[in-house]
Amino acid sequence: MRVGIARERLRGERRVAATPETVTQLKALGLEVLVESGAGAESGHTDASYTGAGATVVPQLTPGDLGVYCHVRPLTPEFAATLPAGTVTVGLASPASELATVAALATAGVTAFALELVPRISRAQSMDALTSQSLVSGYRVVLEAAIRFPRFFPLYMTAAGTIPPARVLVLGAGVAGLQAIATAKRLGARVSAYDVRPASADEVTSMGGTFVNLDLDAVEGAGGYARELSEDRAVRQRELLAPYVAAADVMITTAAIPGRAAPLLVTHDMVTAMRPGSVVVDLAAETGGNVEGVVAGQDTLVPTEGGDGTVTLVGMKDAPSTMPADASRLYAKNVANLLALMTVDGAVTPDFTDEVVAGACLTHAGTIRHAPTAAAVTGGH
Repeated sequence: MRVGIARERLRGERRVAATPETVTQLKALGLEVLVESGAGAESGHTDASYTGAGATVVPQLTPGDLGVYCHVRPLTPEFAATLPAGTVTVGLASPASELATVAALATAGVTAFALELVPRISRAQSMDALTSQSLVSGYRVVLEAAIRFPRFFPLYMTAAGTIPPARVLVLGAGVAGLQAIATAKRLGARVSAYDVRPASADEVTSMGGTFVNLDLDAVEGAGGYARELSEDRAVRQRELLAPYVAAADVMITTAAIPGRAAPLLVTHDMVTAMRPGSVVVDLAAETGGNVEGVVAGQDTLVPTEGGDGTVTLVGMKDAPSTMPADASRLYAKNVANLLALMTVDGAVTPDFTDEVVAGACLTHAGTIRHAPTAAAVTGGH
């Protein structure tokens, strides 16, 4: 069975769905691997390295010649419509926002697996792309903040005087947030963090941060994610967070709710109350942002309330692609491990009695198997 590895077309996307290492893994399963020329160039993998691993490099993939199509970014509706019935696709699908593509996949009879839907259970950890890519993002956002911050992160005691450590506040203590805490600590900052889930307190402490307790009721959703707050509670949360935001030199926000717009954690007035020179990096900018006024892919200078300086508001966009080599290394293993789970005697044959396979499947045999997405596509009917 032929597995195709796509060259990503979206501008700025530098990751790839397979590395030479995972090509070797797929070949060992009895699969034939075709790699589109240039697919790994941005992540440091030449066509020759894929050939050396046993893949066949082709100028362009022809969907009709493939049994499996692997990608990073969600497919377009137009491309999905060209896939033959029975084709298996594996990649990120953003089902909540790409409803037209989901409908096209179902109409075409494609069996599509969305890595966002992989169940968060122990057995599926090696296939969990949300976690692996959040690890990259959490590291990168701290570097972006450090580059823009006009002071040191660590404490320095010198003959010329003492330089105090930067105070970093992280909002959202999921995988990305925890990695941001750990990275900021490694750089020597004094780190505090907040999350609506009380279980995060121990995790924050284990990374060297101080947990901010706002004495609000516990809020936790399925799979360890936070769930959406009522508006009254969200307003109260922002009021209680305001003094912590004002005291921070650097703030990093990572809060996300799968399938929903990012929750608004920080208002414009909260940003203007920060000291001149402060930096805010919003990892959730692409899904609406945790910070009011953020623009994905742009830096915005926000005047402080005293009018004597500005705060730099950074809207992160496609953070994992800023580190394509390691992001691809992890992502490609997620893809290969999911394919390995479904491969029998050199053919990808999904077993829908397996909870991981069933949970990750978005469309199959003309139907949308993910119930929330199906309801969104049909308008709830």
